Amino acid sequence: MSEAKKEEQFLTYKGKPLVRCKNTIYYGSMKDKYVIMMQIQESQKDETIGLDVAQKVTIQLLSTDLDLRARDRIIKKSEKSSLYDAMDLASVWLERALKDGIKKS
Repeated sequence: MSEAKKEEQFLTYKGKPLVRCKNTIYYGSMKDKYVIMMQIQESQKDETIGLDVAQKVTIQLLSTDLDLRARDRIIKKSEKSSLYDAMDLASVWLERALKDGIKKS
């Protein structure tokens, strides 16, 4: 199977891949210079829909440069109280990082 077809199998958000593994969500392509990692730290059962809803999400903008140490790959970090807010911030960070390039602050 070609690489393009493999990537098409991922769920996307604003044209970028979105991959979940347990409580960790990766947003963006590992082929790009940056990717977002979101970790759901706390969730609460919503009785009206019968599902767990994220209450605390940690967002990190990461460099995909394998030559950097894991600690040095973290470019930005924040925390939000909902997955919606986390996705909103993540999309802005990733778009800006890929467009302009970002130096670690």
